[in-house]
Amino acid sequence: MRNSLACVDANLVVRVVVEPDNDAVQGQWATWHGEGVRLAAPPLLPFEVTNALYRYRRAGSMTGAWVRASLTAALALPIEIHTYAGLHHQAVELAERFTLPAAYDAHYLALAQQLGAPLWTADRRLFHTVKHSLSWVHLVGEESEARSG
Repeated sequence: MRNSLACVDANLVVRVVVEPDNDAVQGQWATWHGEGVRLAAPPLLPFEVTNALYRYRRAGSMTGAWVRASLTAALALPIEIHTYAGLHHQAVELAERFTLPAAYDAHYLALAQQLGAPLWTADRRLFHTVKHSLSWVHLVGEESEARSG
């Protein structure tokens, strides 16, 4: 076990519950479970997951029952919610540094940085934006690319 703690973002959590056939996502989740890795996220995780699932419903790609079942599954995942006094200020700084379109993703970056843990995401845009500066941000399914930079 290389690191006993890893941060995960909402994009990855949503994929865990709505893409059971995604081998990269499900394989990474199984690896963490098998190695006893604790997972962490900032307090906004449940809100972002809820919104993402609702957007699937609004787009017509999920039924209301599937949204509710997926939300129940997501909220039951063993993810520790962490925060600290400077989280929001650090998130703003990171959002500005990387010219992110919103500060939500920066909260995951800030928490991972504070905890000294890797951040795992399924968000290609975020990964490609920060990969050259933040080597501890990893894109699920592209481990070799995630470790470069």
